[in-house]
Amino acid sequence: MNEKLLAEWCAEIETDPTRIRTRFPAAAREIGRTPRTSPEPGAERVEDDVRVRLLLALGRGLAGDPDALSVEVHDLYRFGDADERRAVLIGLGHLEEAIGDRAVDLLHDALRTNDPRLVAAALGTYAARLDPAAWRQAVLKCLFVGVPLRLVAGLDRSDDELRRMVADYAAERRAAGREVPADALSFLPAPTQTARES
Repeated sequence: MNEKLLAEWCAEIETDPTRIRTRFPAAAREIGRTPRTSPEPGAERVEDDVRVRLLLALGRGLAGDPDALSVEVHDLYRFGDADERRAVLIGLGHLEEAIGDRAVDLLHDALRTNDPRLVAAALGTYAARLDPAAWRQAVLKCLFVGVPLRLVAGLDRSDDELRRMVADYAAERRAAGREVPADALSFLPAPTQTARES
C-alpha cells in the first residue's frame, strides 16, 4: 500500500471534499489492493481500509455539515461498483457520529441484494440504527445468503422474537428436507438443536 499517496489524498479531500468523487473509485488501482481478493463476506481487504480512510478524511472535511456529508456518501454508493459500495457500508460505522441516521437507507438497499459481501458489510456497527424488525430480518437474510452470523455486529442484542424467527426458519428447512445452516443451529436454544426426529 502506498501510504504516502494515501496521506496526500486524505489531506486533499479534507481541503476539498469533492475530490473524493475521483479518488474513491481509483483507490484500489492507485494506492493498493489485496492480491487475488477473496469473495468471502467479511474478508479483510487493503482496498477497503484505503477507502475507509478516505471516508474518514471526507468526514473531517465536512465536519459540521452532516447533510453535505450524506450527499457525498450517497453518491459514492449510488455510482460505485460493488467493491466501492461495500467500502461505503463498512465506512458508515466510522462516520456514525457525523452522519447520524442519514445513511440508514443505504443499509436497506444493500440488504435487498443477494450479494453476501454487501449484506455482511451492511451489518456492521452502523446497523444498530436499523429498527428492531428490520434488524431481525437482516439476520435472517444472512442465513439465506450464507453470511456467517459472527459478522453481524450486536448479535448479542438478539431477543426472543429473533430466536423464534430463526427457529421457524430452521423448521421450514427441515420440513422441506433441506439442511439447516450450522449458524442457525448454534443460534437456537439447546433443546431445539438436540430434538429427536419422530
